[in-house]
Amino acid sequence: MSISNINIATRESPLAMWQAEHVRSELMKLHPGLRVELVAMTTQGDRILDTPLFTVGGKGLFIKELEHSLINGRADIAVHSMKDVTIDLPEGLALPVIMKRADPRDVFISNHFRSLDELPEGSIIGTSSLRRQCQLYAYRPDLKLKDLRGNVGTRLRKLDEDQFDAIVLAAAGVIRLGFEERICEYLEPEVMLAAIGQGAIGIETRANDPAVLNIIKLLNDESTKTQLIAERAFSRKLYGGCQLPIAAHAQITGAQLVIRGLVGSPDGKTIITDELVGLAENAETLGLQLAQRLLNKGADVILRELIHG
Repeated sequence: MSISNINIATRESPLAMWQAEHVRSELMKLHPGLRVELVAMTTQGDRILDTPLFTVGGKGLFIKELEHSLINGRADIAVHSMKDVTIDLPEGLALPVIMKRADPRDVFISNHFRSLDELPEGSIIGTSSLRRQCQLYAYRPDLKLKDLRGNVGTRLRKLDEDQFDAIVLAAAGVIRLGFEERICEYLEPEVMLAAIGQGAIGIETRANDPAVLNIIKLLNDESTKTQLIAERAFSRKLYGGCQLPIAAHAQITGAQLVIRGLVGSPDGKTIITDELVGLAENAETLGLQLAQRLLNKGADVILRELIHG
């Protein structure tokens, strides 16, 4: 069975639209004559801008409407930033394609200071992420962190209005939107370990839709997919909460996979890290084992307190 038209569900934010347009362009290169339409929508996560995500349900709020459009047939595929995708997918949906990953690091952006180290004592940094918060406090406990929501352009505008001395964003989003010249410093994993899936674009589909899968399957990058299998297994073992202060990044060299993970208390006073090396074919097991090691070191106490208050 072949199809001549694909509808892509996407959020309306500039970065989400860039990602959907990127997928659209790649599909049209692979399948000349294929009609690819964007179905743009505003999600609950886009509408709630005055409350930290971790208090209202986390990043899954950015994808629920997109997933519903797959279930009801309004769209054939949904394009996501993988760091927004919940660990457990709704019944009947699948994530068969993970595209080649961009730079997974976070970046430091400021109009007055060239690096995180240069910030004067007591400077205000904008971020809404507990993952970033715990690592920033651990590295610079003298800093003040202030909530910052909105898309990349909105966050940069708030920085330009001097609401903050600096902000921290994902490198991939900043670069994809053409703001690379705003980057002052790339934060290495020793300072700021990335979010699970950061820098990767995923394509979600209905689980039993071979015609659509046949059209999109060539966009999959097996190395990136394997990295994310490890990272998402790590997250699943740690209660699957993308709104929690957890981080992980996997890298593959030859047949080997190295995964580094972190759990921190929101005040940065306790940071638990570890890493594992093993065969890439055992990615899921490595992610689960690394998470268990962190739980054994005390991560369980931090996470249970956050989950249960």
